[in-house]
Amino acid sequence: MKNVSLIFIFLGFAVFAASAQIAEKAEDISPLLIGETISEAELKAPDATSHKISAIIAEKPTVLLFYRGGWCPFCNAHLSEIQGVQSEVVKLGYQIVAISPDSPKNLQATDEKDKLDYSLYSDADGKFIQSLGIAFKAPEKYSGMLNEKSDGLNDGFLPVPSVFVVDTSGKIQFEYINPDYKVRLSAGLLMAVLRELKNEQ
Repeated sequence: MKNVSLIFIFLGFAVFAASAQIAEKAEDISPLLIGETISEAELKAPDATSHKISAIIAEKPTVLLFYRGGWCPFCNAHLSEIQGVQSEVVKLGYQIVAISPDSPKNLQATDEKDKLDYSLYSDADGKFIQSLGIAFKAPEKYSGMLNEKSDGLNDGFLPVPSVFVVDTSGKIQFEYINPDYKVRLSAGLLMAVLRELKNEQ
């Protein structure tokens, strides 16, 4: 993948195959890499119904956006920015799916607040986030709040905010991962990536 792979951001990480574990800190994660395939997982929608990730991505290529939770102002700003290109993403044949450790009821609150047209899913126990290799131990000050926001399922982890683009089989075509939660993939750069991927098909 010529130009797209050059846009892939991987700052300060050791490049190893990911395993389902929680790193000590954000800089220590070992995520899956471009060309690898995501694992099967079960996520919950805002209405608390369960959905397999394979079924979610089966119909069209997907932008998987992982965020810390609706309590995070940087995450809300990023969700809103991506909402601004939602229609363009759909026109290119992709869908956007945002995933966090928030419980379904907290997803509802985020959806209503940010007025999002794309889907939100809960990975409250972090099994999917861990399988991607982007989970790390949250600072102690977050533990009580994370437990509450996940309805008791989050025992103290956070995802490094990340964007994966996967095809309908779950193969990773692009990823942006940055341990600095204040720095996110811009909507403009996301569109450039998706157009390039579309051109290569």
